[in-house]
Amino acid sequence: MRHLIDITDLSTQEIGHILTTALDIIAHREKYADICRHHKLATLFYEPSTRTRLSFTSAMMELGGNVLGFSDAQTSSVSKGETVQDTVRVVENFVDIIAMRHPLEGAPAQGAKVARVPIINAGDGSHAHPTQTLTDLLTILREKGRLDGFTIGYCGDLKFGRTVHSLIQALSRYEGVRMICIAPDELRLPSQYKTKNIVKEVRTLEEAISKLDVLYMTRVQQERFLDMDEFERVKNSFELNLAKLHNAKSDCVILHPLPRVNEILPEVDADPRAAYFRQVENGKFVRMALILFLLGLA
Repeated sequence: MRHLIDITDLSTQEIGHILTTALDIIAHREKYADICRHHKLATLFYEPSTRTRLSFTSAMMELGGNVLGFSDAQTSSVSKGETVQDTVRVVENFVDIIAMRHPLEGAPAQGAKVARVPIINAGDGSHAHPTQTLTDLLTILREKGRLDGFTIGYCGDLKFGRTVHSLIQALSRYEGVRMICIAPDELRLPSQYKTKNIVKEVRTLEEAISKLDVLYMTRVQQERFLDMDEFERVKNSFELNLAKLHNAKSDCVILHPLPRVNEILPEVDADPRAAYFRQVENGKFVRMALILFLLGLA
């Protein structure tokens, strides 16, 4: 039995297998329609989510399986003080696999310690979001045709951005991937995520945009701040508009884990380089592939 708590739980070969399965699902949807007919997924979301929760739900349903769980922990026995580990011990009696989102770092890992079914970390605090990383990798692969030999810029909240932390860990294992970090001092990347692949740290998007093959935008996350004055100072640090894109490469791919607030203006949406809504759909396919992988079905 395998869990996915951090993207480093998967080897590059296993990531390749999951991405290849996702591509096969895209090409042959009918082949996978009933493969999970007798399986159930629990979505235990202790924190608000739109894309990730619905993506997991849609993924399991398209595989022919069923879904149960909660999208608000206060409607469950968590409101009575039940621990994560006890919730897992209860829910695993009803399902074959669990996807869990939690505001506290390490909560899915605690659940995995007692679980008898696979646990998928669907985001824990500012730590990691491995299924978003698989989504990002599939999107880059489909948009650029490769996962090596390109320059990516991470822009915005690099301090609390769990999607950035996971993607850096994943892409650092591929040959020739250069990374530029674009953030104000208050939101710079924590030292534990810095790798040799990071070639530059800058404060403005203008300093880096012409060099990028992939631009990964992120929102400034108010819910991660303890100091609201600090949040107010940095919340509008970056704004991507068509004028700034004039200096970007014609084949630059713009990604965003979403939701966006004001860091990408709607005028960018029609630009062919804007891939963030295609990225959402890729999330469903890669989660289908991951479910099959963890259940030993593909």
